Order: sequence, then structure tokens, then C-alpha cells
Amino acid sequence: MTQAFKVAAIQMVSTPEPQQNFDSASRLLGQAAAQGAQLVLLPEYWPILGRHERDKLGHAESDAPGPIQSFMAQLARQHGVWLVGGTLPMAAGSDGKVLNTSLVYDPQGQRVARYDKIHLFSFSRGEEQFDEARTIEHGSQVVTFEAPFGRVGLSVCYDLRFPELYRAMGDCALIVMPAAFTHTTGQAHWELLLRARAIENQCYVLASAQGGLHVNGRRTWGHSMLVDPWGEVMSVWPEGEGLVIGDIDPHRLQYVREGLPALRHRKL
Repeated sequence: MTQAFKVAAIQMVSTPEPQQNFDSASRLLGQAAAQGAQLVLLPEYWPILGRHERDKLGHAESDAPGPIQSFMAQLARQHGVWLVGGTLPMAAGSDGKVLNTSLVYDPQGQRVARYDKIHLFSFSRGEEQFDEARTIEHGSQVVTFEAPFGRVGLSVCYDLRFPELYRAMGDCALIVMPAAFTHTTGQAHWELLLRARAIENQCYVLASAQGGLHVNGRRTWGHSMLVDPWGEVMSVWPEGEGLVIGDIDPHRLQYVREGLPALRHRKL
């Protein structure tokens, strides 16, 4: 792979109504494909961001094509793109809980990878109270897949705060980060953490976020972005629906790694 490979991150403000979210995702993915995107990333919770944390349980799918999975496969096939499907609720072993799962489809619409979010978010400040462990069961497997330009590492939202996850992925050309960061934590740490993960792993980071005020009153930070291996922000979409689009450049990747061979200098 010596040619640049165009990637896109879709930013949404998802609602409690899956069909509305399907329509938004379809429209935005079509725009990304029309601009030449070959890999597209959807945000965390893109199919449903309910009024209550338990709403997603009613939309959980089994490890077989349901409405959400079929929709993503069809989108990938229709537009001939690699689709990293943000996250959707998948059936878990525990009663009353789901897995927060990221699925990857190739341009033929075939599923090629599944990652269940490992780290579960908890935050308490004033009226902001979050505890994903109430309704989500954590995953346990580090997952990567091979794209035409190299290895892609899968992670989701709160995973961003755990650098050991990314070290366990090995040599990645790209890390993807679908998220629904809160406005409070996103304003403080989102860009800083994305750039840190890009710098320390000397790879591109593509982040697709929820970004706005949702029906349930939650406000997400947005600022979907593409960061290069030197930690430079190549493109960002601050708030509301939109697209971030840019190139994975293998020459840039090689230039950064040869000039500062930190990955080869690791001792631990």
C-alpha cells in the first residue's frame, strides 16, 4: 500500500428513534462516499440514544443479522466502503445487560470483525451521573483487523483513557474511536487524549463522536476528528451532524516512524 486511503468519521446527534438515526447515518455515509471515502466510521450509540439508559436493552441484537446489523451490511455493500459501525447493543450473558459492540464490514457487506467495549464509563459531578456497568457487560478481547492500508485497532469511547489497550494492539496504521463523550469530559480531555494516542502509537486516529444536545437532555461534546501520527489535528467537526474526511498517507506514517523511531526503542 503506497497510495493514500481516504477515511471519514460521521458525527451525529442520535435520538431515541432508530429510524431517524438510520436515515441520518444513510444520508451522511452517502455524502462521505461521494467525497471518495473508502472507510467510514460511525459514532458510539448511533442507532439509538434513548431517553433512559435501559432503552437500549429493547433493541439488543443477537450474534446474527438483526435490523441494525443488516442495515450496516447493506450500507457497506451499497457504497463499496469499509464500514466501522460505531456501536450497537448486542445480547449479553447477564440478564438486564447488553454488550456495547463495534462491528466492521468490508465493501462486500461481509462482517470481518467484532469488538465488545472493554472499559465501562462512570462519572459523577453534580447532576451528571453516569454508570455504564448498570446496563452494559464489559468485553475482554483486544481486536484489530486488516484493511488495505494496514492494521486497524478497534476501541470505543472510555477506552481512550487506557493506553495499555492500544499497546496490546501491536503495530497499527489507524486506531478508530467511536464515542459519545459528555460535554464536560470532552471539553477537558477529548482532543488531548486523541492526540496522545496518535503520538505514542505513531499512527492515525479517526474519532467519530456524538455531538450536540440530545432528546434525553444529555449533551455530548462532538469534535469528531482525524489526527496524524505526529499528533496534528488534520480535520475536525465541532458540533452537530457532519463529516470529517482525510487521507491515511503511508508515506507520512513512514516519515514519522523513521524520524523518531520510538516504537523500536521500547524496552517494556
